[in-house]
Amino acid sequence: METEIPWLCIPSSSSGYKRGGGGGTGQPEEGGVGSCRQQLGTWSCYSPPLIFPRPSLTRSLLDFTAQRFLLYWVEEAPATSTSRPATQTAPVPRTPRPGTPAFRAPHAYTPRPGGSKEEAKKEKAKPVLRVKLRVVKKKKVIVKKRKKLSPTHPSPVNKEITQDPEPGCPPLGLESLRVSDEQLQASSSQSYGLGAHRGRLNIQSGLEDGDLFDGAWCPETEDDRPWLQVDAGRTAQFTGVITQGRNSIWRYDWVTSYKVQFSNDTLTWWGTKNRSSGLDEVFPGNSDPDTPVLAVFSQPQVARYIRVLPQTWLDGGAACLRLEVLACLLPDPNGLFPREPQLGSSDPLDFQHHNYKAMRKLMKEVNEQCPNITRVYSIGKSHQGLKLYVMEMSDQPGEHELGEPEVRYVAGMHGNEALGRELLLLLMQYLCLEFLRGNPRVTRLLTETRIHLLPSMNPDGYEIAYQRGSELVGWAEGRWTRQFIDLNHNFADLNTPLWEAEDDGLVPHTFPNHHLPLPAYYTMPNATVAPETRAVIDWMQRIPFVLSANLHGGELVVSYPFDMTRTPWEARELTPTPDDPVFRWLSTVYAGTSRAMHEPGRRPCHSEDFSHHGHIINGAQWHSVAGSMNDFSYLHTNCFEVTVELSCDKFPHESELPQEWENNKDALITYLEQVRMGISGLVLDKDTEQGIPDAVISVDGINHDITTAPGGDYWRMLTPGDYMVTASAEGYHSATKPCRVSFEEGPTPCHFRLSKTPKQRLRELLAAGAKVPPDLRRRLDRLRGRRVRARGAGR
Repeated sequence: METEIPWLCIPSSSSGYKRGGGGGTGQPEEGGVGSCRQQLGTWSCYSPPLIFPRPSLTRSLLDFTAQRFLLYWVEEAPATSTSRPATQTAPVPRTPRPGTPAFRAPHAYTPRPGGSKEEAKKEKAKPVLRVKLRVVKKKKVIVKKRKKLSPTHPSPVNKEITQDPEPGCPPLGLESLRVSDEQLQASSSQSYGLGAHRGRLNIQSGLEDGDLFDGAWCPETEDDRPWLQVDAGRTAQFTGVITQGRNSIWRYDWVTSYKVQFSNDTLTWWGTKNRSSGLDEVFPGNSDPDTPVLAVFSQPQVARYIRVLPQTWLDGGAACLRLEVLACLLPDPNGLFPREPQLGSSDPLDFQHHNYKAMRKLMKEVNEQCPNITRVYSIGKSHQGLKLYVMEMSDQPGEHELGEPEVRYVAGMHGNEALGRELLLLLMQYLCLEFLRGNPRVTRLLTETRIHLLPSMNPDGYEIAYQRGSELVGWAEGRWTRQFIDLNHNFADLNTPLWEAEDDGLVPHTFPNHHLPLPAYYTMPNATVAPETRAVIDWMQRIPFVLSANLHGGELVVSYPFDMTRTPWEARELTPTPDDPVFRWLSTVYAGTSRAMHEPGRRPCHSEDFSHHGHIINGAQWHSVAGSMNDFSYLHTNCFEVTVELSCDKFPHESELPQEWENNKDALITYLEQVRMGISGLVLDKDTEQGIPDAVISVDGINHDITTAPGGDYWRMLTPGDYMVTASAEGYHSATKPCRVSFEEGPTPCHFRLSKTPKQRLRELLAAGAKVPPDLRRRLDRLRGRRVRARGAGR
């Protein structure tokens, strides 16, 4: 129970005291900001510490201003106060905040000298009141504090708090789906698609308004007292809420102010009070549909249920709301509530968000801890000059070993999708520690594979998102580079020229079906190509990557190429690659080993339920993306790449990182091991036994070829089955042989030795200045004769 009393405010100036409040109104006047309240047997001042309960009788104040001291005391409450118990002990000042000087020795209040005997008797009859003094002698510190605590126009409580990014408790889990639909209720809803279960922070709507997947909770228009309620499932300490408006391309709806109430049984409710007026606190809401707005309560509230009650909303709109609740679940020693599954990880890793400086430091520490299997290098710089660091992990870092495949993970293409970045930082720590422990699975992975981890492709965008914070960054802030380029649309469109050549019957004899060259417009100096994109393309061209995954956030699905629809005017269209079985297998492997994706009964993140398809989808069938890294990687290099959408929450809170790591740890490792699926081998010169670079490996029935690395080694990803494989190279006779891919772990060896053509041997001899051997001369003469006879027959 609280009782607000009038008060006085004393500044630290030598000009004397100013009075604040009066007439028992409890409203601030000149020089006064704040109030004092009676709570649990004590009197506490909640606003700037220069606040005093007003004496019931007119008394003179001790004048310490000559020495520029600050005086604090507490006088008894007015006799008319009925809420204070008769057995109430003397009021005690509020404990000073950490870092402030302690209160001095207490003093007793004595009656004013010179009074009558009757007055003295009355004074003696009053209860003796303990008074504490706090003396601050540092002039400069007092002046600085006074300037901060005395604004010309008092601001709303929430306006001050929204500048504080540390509300004290983590999110309850509306956005991350830890809070189930059954825990959300509302006074009313316009439709099922606008029900309470849709009132989650950052939830995205479907393409059409009025469907089952709209972008907020919206009450009925006739509901004059709307509310959205969240059940924490057990007693919790609530510290704040974060609100958004409605996500829609057709409407503008958001709440501009609201109140908050709490309950333990949904029958008795109480709200937060304004410190100055004692009235129900009204929090400022949103000014646009998408920007999250944080409100921190003046005092944490312990309850099980929390309600948000919209008070005002956009003129002409509806009281639509998306919400996240900040709360700390309290212990349940008596076992009154159902036990929740333990969240977290036992791995001793660094579970926190890392900005650019912290990321670089962590990568250096991993390299120093495991110098024999790690190497840190940069592939380029961002627009702002931040380096794109890569962690290489292998038993021979820094060199390509013959016959060892190269794999990569890329994260942070969109700067606000932070989970992938942290997962790669956790993965490099984990692989290092497990290798030192002798984990056989990790040891085999690092000795048979060369792994490259790029945690942040868009470090400029991430720094923007990091500064806003995990819950306040919203859905799009930090997504683009500092040049406002979406990197997943910034790679060269190689799909269109390939499909046009296929329609003209030019593939593969006239137009290649692999390693398509960059278009001329893309290589021009004024082309709109981000430096981050150019750096990654150069990286792809230097290293013969075989397998890759691009880590994103905001959904729970794995998408595979093609990402662009073949029909130009179609927004969605199934557009598979010639290697569709391989891509479906890779996608299924990750989705099937991700805890979050195959969790039974898990609700969809936003507007599509991918569980019906095993949490995998063809990218173009989901939504068309021109210039994606997946399509470019497949058509310009040997690399097979998919996109992994890791979580509904793009930027999860630090407290959720251990569980997200456990959700994806096994999937990340299992996906890398898939590089062993298919065939691998060497294409050698039959005479010299040297590897033939850029030899073409073709598989009958699959209209997509790959090439050998500089050492003549290759890896062709294939699903189990029997294949006819052909190796060919310029200046050599091609060779074809059957290769069987089994279900056993490891690639099937499939080597080739190619013989030079007579023309190629002649070129090499002439270039070396040697004489032509007689047998070669005779073979060349026979070839010329055949050509002459063929021409004559054609006439």
